[in-house]
Amino acid sequence: MDIISLIAENKIREAIEKGELKNLPGQGKPLELEDLSHVPEDLRAGYKMLKNAGVLPEEMEIKKEIISLQKLMDCCYEEEKKNIIKKQLNEKILRFNLLMEKRAVSSPALSFYKDKIFDKFAGKD
Repeated sequence: MDIISLIAENKIREAIEKGELKNLPGQGKPLELEDLSHVPEDLRAGYKMLKNAGVLPEEMEIKKEIISLQKLMDCCYEEEKKNIIKKQLNEKILRFNLLMEKRAVSSPALSFYKDKIFDKFAGKD
């Protein structure tokens, strides 16, 4: 065990003895572990912090806005307002597609698997 682990263990033991760890939220309940296998390993800590802070990743925020605009457009009966909403919706969809395209290009893993999938469909196993 390295020195940092020993220091951490001692601090935890001291806190337990002082009763500082009693009545914590979730005490006695099993931990809820999330499946983050779909998130690249180097981004997991960032995604977890954003989620705990109640912040959505940009692509999810845009997707949420797209859904809201679609619902709004479905409820709108005035043609002028519907056209305004449709323009906003198209802008959001374009922004979402550009963002996803940019991410796909910057992800070597995605490019690798994309090529493998295309080869599979093309019969180049």
